[in-house]
Amino acid sequence: MDENVSLTRQIGQRMMAGFDGPRLDDAFVDLVKTHKVGNVILFKWNITGKEQLNKLCEEIQQLVMRETGRPAFIAIDQEGGAVSRLSEDATCVPGAMAIAATGDPENAYQAGRLTGLELRALGVNFNLAPVLDVNSNDANPVIGVRSYGEKPETVIRYALPMMRGLEDSGTLSCGKHFPGHGDTSVDSHLALPVVDKTMDELRSVELAPFQAAIDAGLPAVMTSHIVFPQVDAGTPATLSRRILTGLLREEMGFDGLIMTDCLEMKAIQHSVGTVRGTVEAIQAGADLVLVSHTASLAAEAAEAIRRALESGEIDRAEWERSLERIAALKADYLSRPAPELSIVGSEAHTRENRKLLERTLTPIRVPGGRFPDLGSRPRHLGCPVFRATRVSNLDDDPLTFPAFMAEKLGGSAEATPSNPTEEDIAAIVERAADASGIVIGTYNGHLYPGQIELVNRLASLGVPVVAVALRNPYDLRLLNPNVWSLAAYEYTAKAFDAVAAVLRGEAEAAGKPTVTVLAD
Repeated sequence: MDENVSLTRQIGQRMMAGFDGPRLDDAFVDLVKTHKVGNVILFKWNITGKEQLNKLCEEIQQLVMRETGRPAFIAIDQEGGAVSRLSEDATCVPGAMAIAATGDPENAYQAGRLTGLELRALGVNFNLAPVLDVNSNDANPVIGVRSYGEKPETVIRYALPMMRGLEDSGTLSCGKHFPGHGDTSVDSHLALPVVDKTMDELRSVELAPFQAAIDAGLPAVMTSHIVFPQVDAGTPATLSRRILTGLLREEMGFDGLIMTDCLEMKAIQHSVGTVRGTVEAIQAGADLVLVSHTASLAAEAAEAIRRALESGEIDRAEWERSLERIAALKADYLSRPAPELSIVGSEAHTRENRKLLERTLTPIRVPGGRFPDLGSRPRHLGCPVFRATRVSNLDDDPLTFPAFMAEKLGGSAEATPSNPTEEDIAAIVERAADASGIVIGTYNGHLYPGQIELVNRLASLGVPVVAVALRNPYDLRLLNPNVWSLAAYEYTAKAFDAVAAVLRGEAEAAGKPTVTVLAD
Protein backbone atom coordinates (compact mmCIF):
# COMPACT_ATOMS: atom_id res chain seq x y z
CA MET A 1 0.00 0.00 0.00
CA ASP A 2 1.19 3.53 -0.83
CA GLU A 3 2.68 5.04 2.36
CA ASN A 4 0.64 8.23 1.98
CA VAL A 5 -2.61 6.25 1.67
CA SER A 6 -1.62 4.15 4.68
CA LEU A 7 -1.01 7.26 6.80
CA THR A 8 -4.30 8.82 5.66
CA ARG A 9 -6.13 5.67 6.76
CA GLN A 10 -4.34 5.67 10.11
CA ILE A 11 -5.37 9.29 10.74
CA GLY A 12 -8.93 8.43 9.75
CA GLN A 13 -9.04 5.63 12.33
CA ARG A 14 -8.14 8.18 15.02
CA MET A 15 -11.10 10.45 14.11
CA MET A 16 -14.88 10.43 14.56
CA ALA A 17 -17.18 12.84 12.70
CA GLY A 18 -20.87 13.48 12.03
CA PHE A 19 -23.20 15.07 9.51
CA ASP A 20 -26.55 16.88 9.39
CA GLY A 21 -29.80 15.22 8.40
CA PRO A 22 -31.14 11.69 7.98
CA ARG A 23 -29.03 10.87 4.90
CA LEU A 24 -25.32 10.84 4.16
CA ASP A 25 -24.50 14.21 2.65
CA ASP A 26 -21.92 15.00 -0.02
CA ALA A 27 -19.56 16.80 2.37
CA PHE A 28 -19.40 13.82 4.72
CA VAL A 29 -19.02 11.28 1.90
CA ASP A 30 -16.17 13.39 0.51
CA LEU A 31 -14.58 13.54 4.00
CA VAL A 32 -14.56 9.74 4.19
CA LYS A 33 -13.32 9.35 0.62
CA THR A 34 -10.56 11.94 0.92
CA HIS A 35 -9.48 11.68 4.56
CA LYS A 36 -10.60 8.09 5.27
CA VAL A 37 -12.41 9.10 8.48
CA GLY A 38 -13.37 5.75 9.95
CA ASN A 39 -15.87 6.50 12.73
CA VAL A 40 -19.22 8.27 12.94
CA ILE A 41 -21.36 9.91 15.62
CA LEU A 42 -25.13 10.17 15.22
CA PHE A 43 -27.52 12.73 16.71
CA LYS A 44 -31.28 13.18 16.90
CA TRP A 45 -31.31 15.02 13.56
CA ASN A 46 -29.87 11.96 11.84
CA ILE A 47 -32.81 9.76 12.89
CA THR A 48 -36.44 9.69 11.71
CA GLY A 49 -37.35 6.07 12.43
CA LYS A 50 -35.92 2.64 13.12
CA GLU A 51 -35.96 1.39 9.51
CA GLN A 52 -34.35 4.63 8.31
CA LEU A 53 -31.64 4.42 11.00
CA ASN A 54 -30.92 0.78 10.25
CA LYS A 55 -30.52 1.58 6.54
CA LEU A 56 -28.36 4.62 7.34
CA CYS A 57 -26.04 2.51 9.51
CA GLU A 58 -25.70 -0.04 6.70
CA GLU A 59 -24.80 2.75 4.27
CA ILE A 60 -22.26 4.17 6.72
CA GLN A 61 -20.61 0.78 7.15
CA GLN A 62 -20.51 0.17 3.39
CA LEU A 63 -18.95 3.58 2.74
CA VAL A 64 -16.40 3.36 5.55
CA MET A 65 -15.44 -0.25 4.82
CA ARG A 66 -14.98 0.51 1.11
CA GLU A 67 -12.84 3.59 1.77
CA THR A 68 -10.86 2.51 4.85
CA GLY A 69 -10.82 -1.28 4.82
CA ARG A 70 -12.18 -1.35 8.40
CA PRO A 71 -15.69 -1.23 9.87
CA ALA A 72 -16.79 1.98 11.61
CA PHE A 73 -17.54 2.73 15.21
CA ILE A 74 -21.05 4.18 14.98
CA ALA A 75 -21.59 6.06 18.23
CA ILE A 76 -24.59 7.74 19.85
CA ASP A 77 -25.51 9.46 23.13
CA GLN A 78 -28.32 7.13 24.16
CA GLU A 79 -28.08 7.72 27.91
CA GLY A 80 -31.84 7.52 28.42
CA GLY A 81 -34.22 10.15 29.77
CA ALA A 82 -33.25 13.72 28.88
CA VAL A 83 -30.46 12.60 26.52
CA SER A 84 -32.05 10.12 24.13
CA ARG A 85 -31.41 10.27 20.37
CA LEU A 86 -33.54 7.36 19.13
CA SER A 87 -36.93 7.86 17.49
CA GLU A 88 -40.31 7.20 19.11
CA ASP A 89 -40.56 3.72 17.56
CA ALA A 90 -37.55 2.59 19.61
CA THR A 91 -37.34 2.08 23.38
CA CYS A 92 -35.86 5.02 25.30
CA VAL A 93 -35.16 4.03 28.91
CA PRO A 94 -35.35 6.47 31.85
CA GLY A 95 -32.24 8.53 32.57
CA ALA A 96 -29.60 7.96 35.22
CA MET A 97 -31.05 9.90 38.16
CA ALA A 98 -34.49 8.41 37.53
CA ILE A 99 -33.13 4.86 37.42
CA ALA A 100 -31.21 5.44 40.66
CA ALA A 101 -34.42 6.67 42.29
CA THR A 102 -35.84 3.14 41.94
CA GLY A 103 -33.37 1.98 44.60
CA ASP A 104 -32.51 -1.17 42.64
CA PRO A 105 -29.24 -1.48 40.64
CA GLU A 106 -30.80 -4.35 38.69
CA ASN A 107 -32.92 -1.70 36.95
CA ALA A 108 -29.74 0.01 35.75
CA TYR A 109 -28.55 -3.31 34.33
CA GLN A 110 -31.87 -3.84 32.55
CA ALA A 111 -31.76 -0.29 31.17
CA GLY A 112 -28.26 -0.88 29.79
CA ARG A 113 -29.08 -4.26 28.32
CA LEU A 114 -32.35 -3.15 26.75
CA THR A 115 -30.69 -0.06 25.25
CA GLY A 116 -27.71 -2.01 23.97
CA LEU A 117 -29.81 -4.71 22.31
CA GLU A 118 -31.85 -2.12 20.41
CA LEU A 119 -28.78 -0.13 19.39
CA ARG A 120 -27.08 -3.25 18.02
CA ALA A 121 -30.25 -4.24 16.13
CA LEU A 122 -30.33 -0.76 14.60
CA GLY A 123 -26.68 -0.93 13.56
CA VAL A 124 -25.21 1.33 16.28
CA ASN A 125 -22.29 -0.34 18.09
CA PHE A 126 -20.96 2.31 20.51
CA ASN A 127 -23.07 3.96 23.23
CA LEU A 128 -21.57 7.05 24.86
CA ALA A 129 -22.82 6.02 28.32
CA PRO A 130 -22.87 5.57 31.28
CA VAL A 131 -22.43 9.03 32.78
CA LEU A 132 -19.96 8.68 35.67
CA ASP A 133 -20.22 12.30 36.81
CA VAL A 134 -21.20 12.94 40.44
CA ASN A 135 -23.74 15.78 40.37
CA SER A 136 -22.52 17.48 43.52
CA ASN A 137 -23.44 20.98 42.24
CA ASP A 138 -27.18 21.46 41.89
CA ALA A 139 -26.65 24.57 39.73
CA ASN A 140 -25.00 22.34 37.12
CA PRO A 141 -26.65 23.30 33.82
CA VAL A 142 -25.46 20.35 31.75
CA ILE A 143 -25.38 17.19 33.92
CA GLY A 144 -28.17 17.20 36.53
CA VAL A 145 -30.55 14.28 35.83
CA ARG A 146 -27.91 12.70 33.58
CA SER A 147 -26.03 11.74 36.78
CA TYR A 148 -27.07 8.89 39.07
CA GLY A 149 -26.73 11.11 42.12
CA GLU A 150 -24.77 13.51 44.29
CA LYS A 151 -22.55 10.90 45.99
CA PRO A 152 -19.84 8.81 44.33
CA GLU A 153 -21.09 5.59 45.92
CA THR A 154 -24.53 6.14 44.34
CA VAL A 155 -22.99 6.68 40.91
CA ILE A 156 -20.86 3.53 41.30
CA ARG A 157 -23.85 1.49 42.49
CA TYR A 158 -25.87 2.23 39.33
CA ALA A 159 -23.38 3.12 36.59
CA LEU A 160 -21.51 -0.19 36.79
CA PRO A 161 -24.64 -2.31 36.22
CA MET A 162 -25.58 -0.02 33.29
CA MET A 163 -22.12 -0.62 31.83
CA ARG A 164 -22.50 -4.36 32.36
CA GLY A 165 -25.91 -4.35 30.66
CA LEU A 166 -24.45 -2.63 27.61
CA GLU A 167 -21.56 -5.10 27.58
CA ASP A 168 -23.87 -8.12 27.79
CA SER A 169 -25.85 -6.76 24.84
CA GLY A 170 -22.67 -6.60 22.75
CA THR A 171 -22.50 -2.79 22.75
CA LEU A 172 -19.31 -0.84 23.47
CA SER A 173 -19.80 1.52 26.43
CA CYS A 174 -18.01 4.73 27.36
CA GLY A 175 -17.76 6.35 30.81
CA LYS A 176 -17.95 10.14 30.76
CA HIS A 177 -16.93 12.97 31.31
CA PHE A 178 -13.43 12.36 32.75
CA PRO A 179 -12.25 13.49 35.26
CA GLY A 180 -15.75 14.70 36.21
CA HIS A 181 -18.32 17.27 35.05
CA GLY A 182 -20.57 17.12 38.11
CA ASP A 183 -19.33 20.16 40.03
CA THR A 184 -19.56 22.77 37.28
CA SER A 185 -21.95 25.69 36.94
CA VAL A 186 -20.92 26.37 33.31
CA ASP A 187 -21.93 24.34 30.24
CA SER A 188 -18.74 23.40 28.35
CA HIS A 189 -20.74 23.52 25.11
CA LEU A 190 -20.82 27.30 25.66
CA ALA A 191 -17.71 28.22 27.70
CA LEU A 192 -14.73 26.75 29.55
CA PRO A 193 -15.66 25.55 33.09
CA VAL A 194 -13.16 25.47 35.97
CA VAL A 195 -13.20 23.02 38.89
CA ASP A 196 -10.73 24.26 41.50
CA LYS A 197 -10.27 21.14 43.62
CA THR A 198 -7.21 19.43 45.05
CA MET A 199 -6.23 15.95 43.87
CA ASP A 200 -7.39 14.51 47.20
CA GLU A 201 -10.81 16.12 46.75
CA LEU A 202 -11.03 14.81 43.16
CA ARG A 203 -10.01 11.30 44.24
CA SER A 204 -12.69 11.16 46.93
CA VAL A 205 -15.55 12.34 44.70
CA GLU A 206 -15.07 12.89 40.95
CA LEU A 207 -12.52 10.15 40.27
CA ALA A 208 -14.07 7.43 42.45
CA PRO A 209 -16.69 6.24 39.89
CA PHE A 210 -14.12 6.27 37.09
CA GLN A 211 -11.71 4.19 39.15
CA ALA A 212 -14.45 1.71 40.05
CA ALA A 213 -15.50 1.44 36.40
CA ILE A 214 -11.90 0.99 35.24
CA ASP A 215 -11.42 -1.76 37.82
CA ALA A 216 -14.61 -3.39 36.48
CA GLY A 217 -13.31 -3.40 32.89
CA LEU A 218 -14.63 -0.14 31.39
CA PRO A 219 -13.58 -0.26 27.69
CA ALA A 220 -13.69 3.48 26.87
CA VAL A 221 -13.62 6.90 28.55
CA MET A 222 -14.70 10.29 27.22
CA THR A 223 -12.80 13.38 28.35
CA SER A 224 -14.25 16.70 29.52
CA HIS A 225 -13.33 20.22 28.42
CA ILE A 226 -12.84 21.47 31.98
CA VAL A 227 -9.82 23.15 33.59
CA PHE A 228 -8.66 21.62 36.88
CA PRO A 229 -6.13 24.30 37.94
CA GLN A 230 -4.72 22.35 40.89
CA VAL A 231 -3.88 19.46 38.55
CA ASP A 232 -2.88 21.29 35.36
CA ALA A 233 -3.28 25.07 35.45
CA GLY A 234 -5.01 26.58 32.44
CA THR A 235 -5.28 23.44 30.30
CA PRO A 236 -8.64 21.73 29.70
CA ALA A 237 -8.57 18.05 30.71
CA THR A 238 -9.07 16.97 27.08
CA LEU A 239 -5.77 18.65 26.15
CA SER A 240 -3.85 17.85 29.34
CA ARG A 241 -1.14 15.20 29.21
CA ARG A 242 -0.89 15.38 32.98
CA ILE A 243 -4.57 14.37 33.24
CA LEU A 244 -4.99 11.91 30.34
CA THR A 245 -1.62 10.17 30.46
CA GLY A 246 -0.33 10.91 33.96
CA LEU A 247 -3.57 10.51 35.88
CA LEU A 248 -5.87 8.31 33.77
CA ARG A 249 -3.35 5.99 32.14
CA GLU A 250 -0.49 5.79 34.63
CA GLU A 251 -2.03 6.44 38.05
CA MET A 252 -5.51 4.96 37.51
CA GLY A 253 -4.31 2.12 35.28
CA PHE A 254 -6.68 2.65 32.35
CA ASP A 255 -5.59 0.90 29.16
CA GLY A 256 -8.84 1.23 27.19
CA LEU A 257 -9.87 3.76 24.59
CA ILE A 258 -9.68 7.46 25.47
CA MET A 259 -11.94 9.59 23.28
CA THR A 260 -12.55 13.33 23.45
CA ASP A 261 -15.85 15.06 23.84
CA CYS A 262 -16.66 17.10 20.73
CA LEU A 263 -13.83 19.49 19.92
CA GLU A 264 -16.26 21.92 18.29
CA MET A 265 -17.66 22.80 21.71
CA LYS A 266 -17.01 26.44 22.63
CA ALA A 267 -14.73 25.46 25.53
CA ILE A 268 -12.16 24.29 22.92
CA GLN A 269 -13.22 26.32 19.89
CA HIS A 270 -12.78 29.61 21.76
CA SER A 271 -9.48 28.64 23.41
CA VAL A 272 -6.99 26.72 21.23
CA GLY A 273 -9.47 26.13 18.40
CA THR A 274 -10.98 22.89 17.11
CA VAL A 275 -8.24 22.03 14.61
CA ARG A 276 -5.31 22.64 16.95
CA GLY A 277 -7.34 20.94 19.69
CA THR A 278 -7.30 17.63 17.81
CA VAL A 279 -3.50 17.67 17.72
CA GLU A 280 -3.15 18.67 21.38
CA ALA A 281 -5.67 16.02 22.49
CA ILE A 282 -3.64 13.32 20.72
CA GLN A 283 -0.44 14.67 22.27
CA ALA A 284 -2.16 14.54 25.68
CA GLY A 285 -3.02 10.86 25.23
CA ALA A 286 -6.43 10.70 23.49
CA ASP A 287 -6.90 7.81 21.06
CA LEU A 288 -9.98 9.08 19.23
CA VAL A 289 -10.73 12.76 18.49
CA LEU A 290 -14.30 13.86 17.93
CA VAL A 291 -15.30 16.61 15.45
CA SER A 292 -19.05 16.08 15.46
CA HIS A 293 -20.61 18.54 13.07
CA THR A 294 -18.50 20.26 10.43
CA ALA A 295 -16.85 18.22 7.65
CA SER A 296 -14.55 21.06 6.62
CA LEU A 297 -13.19 21.33 10.18
CA ALA A 298 -12.69 17.57 10.35
CA ALA A 299 -10.76 17.74 7.05
CA GLU A 300 -8.57 20.56 8.39
CA ALA A 301 -7.99 18.55 11.57
CA ALA A 302 -6.89 15.50 9.55
CA GLU A 303 -4.32 17.65 7.73
CA ALA A 304 -3.12 19.21 11.00
CA ILE A 305 -2.65 15.75 12.53
CA ARG A 306 -0.67 14.67 9.46
CA ARG A 307 1.65 17.69 9.76
CA ALA A 308 2.13 17.05 13.49
CA LEU A 309 3.03 13.42 12.81
CA GLU A 310 5.46 14.27 10.04
CA SER A 311 7.15 16.96 12.14
CA GLY A 312 7.52 14.67 15.16
CA GLU A 313 5.07 16.61 17.36
CA ILE A 314 3.17 13.36 17.93
CA ASP A 315 5.01 10.39 19.40
CA ARG A 316 5.02 7.50 16.86
CA ALA A 317 5.11 4.71 19.47
CA GLU A 318 2.03 6.16 21.22
CA TRP A 319 0.38 6.62 17.83
CA GLU A 320 0.81 2.90 17.10
CA ARG A 321 -0.53 1.89 20.51
CA SER A 322 -3.66 3.96 19.93
CA LEU A 323 -4.21 2.32 16.55
CA GLU A 324 -3.85 -1.08 18.24
CA ARG A 325 -6.45 -0.17 20.90
CA ILE A 326 -8.94 0.95 18.25
CA ALA A 327 -8.31 -2.14 16.09
CA ALA A 328 -8.70 -4.48 19.07
CA LEU A 329 -12.04 -2.99 20.14
CA LYS A 330 -13.33 -3.08 16.57
CA ALA A 331 -12.27 -6.70 16.17
CA ASP A 332 -14.09 -7.57 19.41
CA TYR A 333 -17.30 -5.54 19.40
CA LEU A 334 -17.96 -4.98 15.70
CA SER A 335 -17.85 -8.68 14.88
CA ARG A 336 -20.58 -9.60 17.38
CA PRO A 337 -23.89 -10.75 15.86
CA ALA A 338 -26.71 -8.20 15.95
CA PRO A 339 -30.27 -9.00 17.08
CA GLU A 340 -33.17 -8.77 14.63
CA LEU A 341 -34.56 -5.29 13.93
CA SER A 342 -37.97 -6.52 15.11
CA ILE A 343 -36.89 -6.28 18.76
CA VAL A 344 -36.61 -2.47 18.49
CA GLY A 345 -39.61 -0.93 20.22
CA SER A 346 -41.16 -4.38 20.56
CA GLU A 347 -44.11 -4.99 22.84
CA ALA A 348 -41.90 -6.89 25.29
CA HIS A 349 -39.36 -4.04 25.46
CA THR A 350 -42.09 -1.41 25.77
CA ARG A 351 -43.68 -3.31 28.65
CA GLU A 352 -40.34 -3.75 30.42
CA ASN A 353 -39.53 -0.07 29.96
CA ARG A 354 -42.92 1.02 31.27
CA LYS A 355 -42.26 -0.93 34.46
CA LEU A 356 -38.87 0.74 34.81
CA LEU A 357 -40.35 4.19 34.35
CA GLU A 358 -43.18 3.67 36.82
CA ARG A 359 -40.63 2.78 39.50
CA THR A 360 -38.75 6.06 38.94
CA LEU A 361 -41.53 8.50 39.92
CA THR A 362 -40.45 10.10 43.17
CA PRO A 363 -42.82 11.78 45.67
CA ILE A 364 -41.11 14.72 47.36
CA ARG A 365 -43.85 16.43 49.41
CA VAL A 366 -47.20 14.70 49.89
CA PRO A 367 -49.22 16.58 52.54
CA GLY A 368 -51.62 14.17 54.18
CA GLY A 369 -49.82 11.16 52.71
CA ARG A 370 -51.71 11.09 49.38
CA PHE A 371 -52.10 13.21 46.27
CA PRO A 372 -55.22 15.40 46.31
CA ASP A 373 -58.55 15.15 44.51
CA LEU A 374 -58.27 17.79 41.77
CA GLY A 375 -62.02 18.34 41.53
CA SER A 376 -64.16 18.85 38.44
CA ARG A 377 -62.30 21.89 36.99
CA PRO A 378 -58.57 21.15 37.18
CA ARG A 379 -56.18 23.62 35.52
CA HIS A 380 -53.00 22.26 33.93
CA LEU A 381 -49.99 24.54 33.47
CA GLY A 382 -46.32 24.38 32.51
CA CYS A 383 -43.88 25.50 29.87
CA PRO A 384 -43.15 23.62 26.65
CA VAL A 385 -39.82 21.78 26.63
CA PHE A 386 -36.87 23.99 25.71
CA ARG A 387 -33.20 23.37 25.11
CA ALA A 388 -31.98 23.37 28.70
CA THR A 389 -28.43 22.55 27.53
CA ARG A 390 -26.64 22.20 24.22
CA VAL A 391 -26.57 18.42 24.69
CA SER A 392 -30.38 18.42 24.51
CA ASN A 393 -32.08 17.74 21.20
CA LEU A 394 -32.72 20.62 18.81
CA ASP A 395 -36.13 19.83 17.36
CA ASP A 396 -39.30 21.63 18.41
CA ASP A 397 -41.55 19.15 20.16
CA PRO A 398 -45.33 19.67 19.81
CA LEU A 399 -45.85 17.71 23.05
CA THR A 400 -46.71 19.91 26.04
CA PHE A 401 -47.28 18.81 29.61
CA PRO A 402 -50.45 20.89 30.25
CA ALA A 403 -52.25 19.73 27.08
CA PHE A 404 -51.33 16.10 27.75
CA MET A 405 -52.52 16.24 31.35
CA ALA A 406 -55.80 17.95 30.40
CA GLU A 407 -56.45 15.16 27.94
CA LYS A 408 -55.78 12.51 30.60
CA LEU A 409 -57.32 14.20 33.66
CA GLY A 410 -59.88 16.61 32.18
CA GLY A 411 -60.04 20.36 32.73
CA SER A 412 -58.25 23.17 30.93
CA ALA A 413 -54.64 23.70 29.85
CA GLU A 414 -52.31 26.66 29.39
CA ALA A 415 -48.70 26.65 28.20
CA THR A 416 -46.64 29.10 30.27
CA PRO A 417 -43.33 30.89 29.55
CA SER A 418 -40.07 29.19 30.55
CA ASN A 419 -39.28 32.08 32.90
CA PRO A 420 -42.51 34.00 33.54
CA THR A 421 -42.32 37.71 34.37
CA GLU A 422 -44.30 39.35 37.17
CA GLU A 423 -46.85 40.44 34.57
CA ASP A 424 -47.09 36.88 33.18
CA ILE A 425 -47.52 35.43 36.65
CA ALA A 426 -50.32 37.82 37.63
CA ALA A 427 -52.25 37.02 34.44
CA ILE A 428 -51.77 33.22 34.73
CA VAL A 429 -52.89 33.24 38.39
CA GLU A 430 -55.96 35.33 37.51
CA ARG A 431 -56.94 32.89 34.73
CA ALA A 432 -56.56 29.97 37.17
CA ALA A 433 -58.68 31.58 39.90
CA ASP A 434 -61.78 29.43 39.29
CA ALA A 435 -59.89 26.11 39.08
CA SER A 436 -60.80 23.31 41.52
CA GLY A 437 -57.18 22.09 41.53
CA ILE A 438 -53.93 22.84 39.71
CA VAL A 439 -51.25 20.62 38.17
CA ILE A 440 -48.12 22.45 37.05
CA GLY A 441 -44.95 21.11 35.46
CA THR A 442 -41.57 22.72 36.11
CA TYR A 443 -38.54 22.36 33.86
CA ASN A 444 -35.25 23.40 35.50
CA GLY A 445 -37.19 25.90 37.61
CA HIS A 446 -34.28 26.16 40.04
CA LEU A 447 -32.44 27.96 37.22
CA TYR A 448 -35.53 29.84 35.94
CA PRO A 449 -36.97 31.53 39.06
CA GLY A 450 -40.14 32.78 37.35
CA GLN A 451 -41.36 29.17 37.26
CA ILE A 452 -40.95 28.81 41.03
CA GLU A 453 -42.62 32.15 41.75
CA LEU A 454 -45.58 31.08 39.60
CA VAL A 455 -46.08 27.83 41.55
CA ASN A 456 -45.87 29.62 44.89
CA ARG A 457 -48.35 32.29 43.81
CA LEU A 458 -50.78 29.62 42.61
CA ALA A 459 -50.50 28.00 46.07
CA SER A 460 -52.13 31.13 47.52
CA LEU A 461 -55.37 30.45 45.62
CA GLY A 462 -56.50 28.01 48.31
CA VAL A 463 -56.96 24.97 46.02
CA PRO A 464 -54.74 21.90 45.80
CA VAL A 465 -51.59 22.50 43.73
CA VAL A 466 -49.45 19.61 42.45
CA ALA A 467 -46.02 20.46 41.02
CA VAL A 468 -44.21 17.92 38.83
CA ALA A 469 -40.46 18.39 38.15
CA LEU A 470 -39.95 17.34 34.53
CA ARG A 471 -36.17 17.56 34.59
CA ASN A 472 -34.09 18.28 37.69
CA PRO A 473 -35.88 17.66 41.01
CA TYR A 474 -34.08 20.59 42.68
CA ASP A 475 -37.02 22.81 41.62
CA LEU A 476 -39.19 21.21 44.27
CA ARG A 477 -37.12 22.32 47.27
CA LEU A 478 -38.07 25.93 46.55
CA LEU A 479 -41.83 25.47 46.74
CA ASN A 480 -44.41 26.37 49.39
CA PRO A 481 -44.71 23.39 51.79
CA ASN A 482 -48.43 23.18 51.01
CA VAL A 483 -47.70 22.19 47.39
CA TRP A 484 -47.80 18.48 46.59
CA SER A 485 -44.67 17.61 44.57
CA LEU A 486 -43.41 14.78 42.42
CA ALA A 487 -40.16 14.26 40.48
CA ALA A 488 -40.62 12.72 37.01
CA TYR A 489 -37.09 13.50 35.66
CA GLU A 490 -38.02 13.74 31.95
CA TYR A 491 -40.30 15.64 29.57
CA THR A 492 -41.82 12.74 27.62
CA ALA A 493 -45.30 11.41 26.89
CA LYS A 494 -44.57 8.15 28.70
CA ALA A 495 -43.50 10.05 31.84
CA PHE A 496 -46.62 12.24 31.66
CA ASP A 497 -48.78 9.14 31.30
CA ALA A 498 -47.21 7.61 34.42
CA VAL A 499 -47.74 10.88 36.35
CA ALA A 500 -51.41 10.95 35.29
CA ALA A 501 -51.84 7.39 36.61
CA VAL A 502 -50.44 8.48 39.99
CA LEU A 503 -52.73 11.54 40.15
CA ARG A 504 -55.75 9.40 39.26
CA GLY A 505 -54.83 7.11 42.16
CA GLU A 506 -54.23 4.15 39.84
CA ALA A 507 -50.49 3.87 40.57
CA GLU A 508 -48.13 4.64 43.42
CA ALA A 509 -45.04 6.81 43.20
CA ALA A 510 -42.39 5.02 45.26
CA GLY A 511 -39.02 6.39 44.09
CA LYS A 512 -36.46 7.86 46.51
CA PRO A 513 -34.34 10.88 45.49
CA THR A 514 -30.56 10.38 45.14
CA VAL A 515 -29.89 14.11 45.43
CA THR A 516 -30.85 16.44 48.27
CA VAL A 517 -34.22 17.96 47.43
CA LEU A 518 -35.52 18.72 50.91
CA ALA A 519 -33.45 19.37 54.03
CA ASP A 520 -33.63 16.56 56.59
